[in-house]
Amino acid sequence: MKQHIRSSRSGYGLNPRVNHRMEVNKREISALQRKLLELMQEVNFGLIKGLVVKDGEPVFDPPPRVVREIKLGGENGPRHELGSDDFALKSKVAEFFEHLSRLSNGTVESIEIKHGLPFLMNIEETIRV
Repeated sequence: MKQHIRSSRSGYGLNPRVNHRMEVNKREISALQRKLLELMQEVNFGLIKGLVVKDGEPVFDPPPRVVREIKLGGENGPRHELGSDDFALKSKVAEFFEHLSRLSNGTVESIEIKHGLPFLMNIEETIRV
């Protein structure tokens, strides 16, 4: 079964009224989450496809596929934050990792990346009946 998750503003996903921590820093997330965050920052615009999630953590074996969006006449390089050891994560990033945690085990079919941030994701889940 496929489940389409959008940001909480669209009515899907996490309830924005739930008591979430106000700020999460890069150094506070797991090494695997940092690796995925840095991949998103490197891609900047495009898709990450086939990301396996185990116990709420991204897995890079097998490695996900990357489809880069190249803007002709635009800046196509990685985000400047890629070189930073620590900074406050945008709320979209924190929400994205919360969704991975809630998924627990499954495959993220695709993650759409805009400006180095997760924008939209499609997940595939196995539902026990």
